[in-house]
Amino acid sequence: MAVIKTNSEGEKVLARLMRAEAEEDGDLGMLMVGNVGVNRILGNCLDFRNIRSVNDMVFQSPGGFEATTKGYFYQRARERDIRLARRVIGGERTHPASNALWFFRPAGNCPGAWYNQQNTGRFKAHCFFRPSQGDCPAVY
Repeated sequence: MAVIKTNSEGEKVLARLMRAEAEEDGDLGMLMVGNVGVNRILGNCLDFRNIRSVNDMVFQSPGGFEATTKGYFYQRARERDIRLARRVIGGERTHPASNALWFFRPAGNCPGAWYNQQNTGRFKAHCFFRPSQGDCPAVY
């Protein structure tokens, strides 16, 4: 059962985001980016209040994703990417992104915290950060 409401177009937008942000990290990295996106929709907290749809989340400004400013995001969603997007829409969570609202790709090591959010770990190129449970209970 889906944890967020969306349609086939929303699935495709999420799939394109996942691919553009983490294709080099493989399926697992793409799933983690999807987790962050779904968590932002579920969270309704911090920088992500009133984010109700995949489009709201992907194109949030400020606070959206760098990938939307680059041409790679605007490629057609592949079936493989759509299947991955459906998995996170269906509630699949992957550590260290299970409860994360942020990720970024540092030049070096992951900091212990980023904008007061705890580092939950790194997967290949990306570091993931989660809010405290008290700040965003809906992502736990």
